[in-house]
This record gives sequence, C-alpha cells and structure tokens, in this order.
Amino acid sequence: MSHVFTVLGGLNLMRRHVSIEPKILYFGTPVVLISSLNEDGSANLAPISSAWALDWSVVLGLGTGSKTFENLSRHPECVLNLPSADLWQAVERLAPYTGKDPVPAEKRARFKFERDKFLAAGLTPVASERVTPPRVSECPLQLEAVVRGIHPIGGERGGAAAVEVAVVRVHAHEDVVLNQHHVNPGAWRPLIYSFRHYFGLGPELGRSFRAEV
Repeated sequence: MSHVFTVLGGLNLMRRHVSIEPKILYFGTPVVLISSLNEDGSANLAPISSAWALDWSVVLGLGTGSKTFENLSRHPECVLNLPSADLWQAVERLAPYTGKDPVPAEKRARFKFERDKFLAAGLTPVASERVTPPRVSECPLQLEAVVRGIHPIGGERGGAAAVEVAVVRVHAHEDVVLNQHHVNPGAWRPLIYSFRHYFGLGPELGRSFRAEV
C-alpha cells in the first residue's frame, strides 16, 4: 500500500492507495464504431474502445477472434466512426451482436449473430469516398482509413493485435466544424467508455498552449 500527500486549500491530506487487479482497463477512451467489409461484400459494424491517434495514423486494439479483425486482415479498409454522447443507446444496441456465424464458443453465452448491424443499431450507412466500407451518417466524425500494419500484442494473454491504419479522408458534421478546417472542441461531444460505462464530456477546464481554436 502506498500513500500520497495532496495539498488542498493549504491543508496536507493523505490519500491511501491500494493494489487492485481489475478485469478490464478501459479507463476512459472514446468509443469508435468500425465499419469493415465482410467476405460477401456486406458491411460489418462493431464498437471498440481501444483506439489512439497520432497525426493521421490511428492504432486500434482488436481481438484476433473478432469479425472486424478478420475483415481487416482480408480487406484492409475501414471507417472509424466516432459517435457523440447522445448516441450511446445505439452503440449499446449494437454491443451484444457479432458478425461471426457461427458464434464462437466463448461468445455464445452473451452474444448472438446479426448480419445487418446498421439496422440492429438503428444507424444509417452512407457511401465513403476513398474506401469501400460505408460511413455511419449519425456520427459527427467519420475517418476513412486503410490498414498500414498489424502487430500481435498481449504477451501471455494473447489473442489481440494492434492494427495501425492511415486516415485518408475525414468527414465532419457542419455543426462541429470551425473555420472550415478545425473540429470545434466546444461543440464536439464524444462518447466516452470508462470501465464499461458510458459518459460524455464535462465543461471545458482549460486549453493547451498549442490549441489552435
């Protein structure tokens, strides 16, 4: 057990830390709906919460047994659709479904097969410009992307991969765009997934010295 001293209002307060072993470490990341291409040419749509961006590259954390991983390994194109906080129910409607038929044994207790994921979630597919998989019309940000590399991760746990994609086109709803080229952080309200609970953003606390808008 460790101790941390924090100064609040001129008072030294001691906070106690304990060692824990949580089942998951989704400590607060934006939800991404990935659309990819099935082998029959139809679209698959799946929510993930492991994604981070650097410049125009995005790294996705995917289970190697998932339909999305299977699709990206075969057809290296996708769209990263970022839902706003008010779309959380649509995301949750999609969550219990898998695009794999038959459903893998380890998923049968909680998941079921669904061919039309867009219909199941109540979301609307729209054509992309640079890639084959469709975008999600309702999502304020949509990033068309191509796979650049697939890297196994997970160590002893295994069964996961970091999939690096390059973004080739960005689409944004007009109401989150500022000065024609910037996403307005005051208008953009991403859906956050934190320890398997959905959250939105709170009020702005401040801005980086590098902020452009």
